[in-house]
Amino acid sequence: MSDTFFDTGQNFYHCPWRDKFHIVIAPAMPEFQKLKGWGFVTKSESTAIRDAAVRTLAMPADTNSAGDIFGGWLMSQMDIAGEITARQRAQARVVTVAVDGMEFHQPVYVGDVVSCYTKIMRTGKSSLTIHIEAVAMRGITGESVKVTEGTFVYVALDKNGRPCPVPAMN
Repeated sequence: MSDTFFDTGQNFYHCPWRDKFHIVIAPAMPEFQKLKGWGFVTKSESTAIRDAAVRTLAMPADTNSAGDIFGGWLMSQMDIAGEITARQRAQARVVTVAVDGMEFHQPVYVGDVVSCYTKIMRTGKSSLTIHIEAVAMRGITGESVKVTEGTFVYVALDKNGRPCPVPAMN
């Protein structure tokens, strides 16, 4: 997807611009809807809009010997994103117990904005399996590219550091 989507946690507005479909950061104000060519989009109406669990800028200090962003740095950003999602769902402290199927599709470059998107795939008695995608918005072109994906497993812990149940969904 070459379009750039922004999420502020508010409502979204879109307008055609140079033959592309863009989401424009804007508060929920009806006067925007009245502008010619603009339309209103809610989160539920667009699968292209997702909340990033983590969004960060790739910096020169994060590079490997080839000058690209170090894969370990990217994996740590994904683990942080997964931990945030798992902690919110488990309502408890969580720890990473496994990483399955990491795939690095494209390199990440200095200046890219990296966003990590999470999806809970499975909830066990005390565990959560979360699929995480990392998307880089290229610093120069603004193009969004899926660069990495993987599945992380977290376990919820009680105050004594022992596995505890993940609450049922309401």
